[in-house]
Amino acid sequence: MSDAEKPEPDLRLRLVDVGVELLAREGLGALTLREIARRAGVSHGAPRRYFPTHLELLSAIARRGFTDLAGRVTTALGDGTAPPRAQLTGLGHAYLRFALDNPAMYELMFRHDLLESGHLRLRETSLPLFGVLVELVGRVRPDADARAVAGALWANLHGIAQLWRWGSLQLATGEDDFVPLLRTALDAHLGPEPGR
Repeated sequence: MSDAEKPEPDLRLRLVDVGVELLAREGLGALTLREIARRAGVSHGAPRRYFPTHLELLSAIARRGFTDLAGRVTTALGDGTAPPRAQLTGLGHAYLRFALDNPAMYELMFRHDLLESGHLRLRETSLPLFGVLVELVGRVRPDADARAVAGALWANLHGIAQLWRWGSLQLATGEDDFVPLLRTALDAHLGPEPGR
């Protein structure tokens, strides 16, 4: 193999970087292998050295989103000494803020019809986030099936994010901030907050 044919060590990372930027600027529909290659300044076949399928490249881009979200959640949880209900509030706020700040990435991350979740350690990045939610819900609601309650709460947060982004919730509720809706969702799944 000549030097010209050898894969560039940083090309894999560059392709993902370009994909993340393209996703943020132009949305999910712009994420083609050919367009990512063009913007990375390589031939349209070059990405296949690292990502044999389009789904694998999309999965690598989504993994970046899950890593970013995990960092935000970790920051929101702090040192873990706050009461579990307060930690869930912080987690919910970080989740909704991420979804609203990164709508195209957020959409990609949860489009498992477009991703190879068994490859590229995507599950290793996404499932621990749900595990944190389950653990905190279990501490607040030891009487309930924490996995089921966490799933329902996650679905509720996902719905708030989508409907807020589309402007539907603001119109329907008259709210200009999602925090009251987050509080109501937590009350619905965890019971009313003590002292409120």
